[in-house]
Amino acid sequence: MSNQDSEPEAQEAKLAEIAKKTVRYSVPGMDTVFVRGAAYKTTDAGSLLMDIYYPSEPTPGDRLPVVVIALGYPDPESKVRRYGPLVSWAKLIAASGMAAVVYGTREPAEDIHSAIEHLRANAASLRIDGERIGLFAGSGNVATGLSALIRGDAKPKCAALLYGYTMDLDGSTVVADMARQVGFVDACAGKSVDDLPADVPLLVIRAGLEQFPGLNEALDRVVARALARNLPLTLVNHATGVHGFDLEEDTEASRDAIRLVLSTFARYLR
Repeated sequence: MSNQDSEPEAQEAKLAEIAKKTVRYSVPGMDTVFVRGAAYKTTDAGSLLMDIYYPSEPTPGDRLPVVVIALGYPDPESKVRRYGPLVSWAKLIAASGMAAVVYGTREPAEDIHSAIEHLRANAASLRIDGERIGLFAGSGNVATGLSALIRGDAKPKCAALLYGYTMDLDGSTVVADMARQVGFVDACAGKSVDDLPADVPLLVIRAGLEQFPGLNEALDRVVARALARNLPLTLVNHATGVHGFDLEEDTEASRDAIRLVLSTFARYLR
């Protein structure tokens, strides 16, 4: 077998290993959350599915705030709904008193809007509050979360973005190059910080020991431009954190960052 033939197998094995990881933090109730599946979009190519995680089985009077976990990688078979890191974050958010959504996607920059539209249109039957929606994203999914903010019709109340590829500014191609290399969608191509809304609070957590090339370089440009615009942004530099610190590091600094994500959603959604 040639090296070229073995590369896809090595990549598949690496992804399978990542899929087993879970958030290195827990709260009571994560093992007893209630999960409801639904088709949120149907096209000629078939239905796209989402899972909604609740603190417990919802009742007719419930109107829970909801956090949508943004996805930046095409996932037409909705397999990512069983992806360990996303499932554990969804359980963590649900056990903290909110609903959380993980969904499959074919076209990430478009499907996130379809998912949010479905939640809003069916809020009563889904036992959620369609006006209290937050966005959560990390790594290669962050560009999709930012694109939802830029487009405007999602109208989230807040967003939490962890160690993410954001957008290219000032002639850089770092994000576009990495998107081609690892397969996430460069959903903010051609956009700028000036396109972001001025009234959506953002929590950005930076991994100080980031391993991925150019990620912090692009992120720092975006943050600097956002601060120059005086956007409502909270920046946390996890100085000893690596990429995926929430999955890799059993440290108090990492747990503090995770707790900050949860408290940010609680503040703006609850």
